[in-house]
Amino acid sequence: MSTDFAALSRLLDERWTCRAFAPTPVPRVEIERLLALAQRTPSWCNTQPWEVIVTSGEETGRLREALGAYVMSQPQASDFEFPTAFPGAYGDRRRECGFQLYDSLGIEKSDADGRFRQMLRNFEFFDAPHVALITVEADLGPYALLDTGIYVSSLLLGAQALGLAAAPQAALAGYADFFRAHFGLPENRRVAVGMSLGYAAVEEPVNGFRTTRADLADVVAWHGSWA
Repeated sequence: MSTDFAALSRLLDERWTCRAFAPTPVPRVEIERLLALAQRTPSWCNTQPWEVIVTSGEETGRLREALGAYVMSQPQASDFEFPTAFPGAYGDRRRECGFQLYDSLGIEKSDADGRFRQMLRNFEFFDAPHVALITVEADLGPYALLDTGIYVSSLLLGAQALGLAAAPQAALAGYADFFRAHFGLPENRRVAVGMSLGYAAVEEPVNGFRTTRADLADVVAWHGSWA
C-alpha cells in the first residue's frame, strides 16, 4: 500500500460530522489553506462552479441570531428539491444515523421535543465560530451541483487533515431565501449547502458516535472477467 493511499484512507476513516464546537476561532490563514486546497477540486471542463462565503466573529453571531428567528417564523424554501421519502436501504441508513445521534444525547425515541431542539441546533451552527455557505452557478445545471459536491468533499477531507472539525448541513440550504437576502446573493447563485467549521468540543457526547458504511456488495456490480 502506498503512503498516499494510506494517508487518504486514514482521512476518510477518521472524518466525522462535528455537532458540538469549541468557541475558539480558527486563524484566517488556516481557513485560507483549506480553501486553497479545495480549490484544486476537479470539475467538468474546469468550470469550478462553486463560490463560498465564510463568516467569523460578530458576523457569525449576527447570522446565528437572524437565522434562528427566521426559522421559527418562516417555512423552508430550498433551491433544490429535498427528498420526500428515503426508500429501502436509504431509509435504513438514515434511521440508523438518527438513532445513533439521539442515543448519544440520551434523547428517547418518544421525545419529540428533544428531537426538535436538537434539529434546531443546526441553525445555531452547533456553536461553531465559522460558517461556510457554498453556492453554485444556476445556469450550469445538475452537473455543476455534482462538481460542487466533490468540492465539499475536498473541504471535509482538508479540514480533517488540518485538525479542524466540520459539519456539512443540508438543513441550512433549506432556507436559501434567507441566505440570499442576508448576503445579497445574485440571482444566478443557488445555495447548495452550508458548513459549520471550527475546532471540536471533543468532550461532548454528541461527538462520540461514528456512522457505518455499506458493504461493497451492496453498492458495486462487477461485469466482465477479472484476474
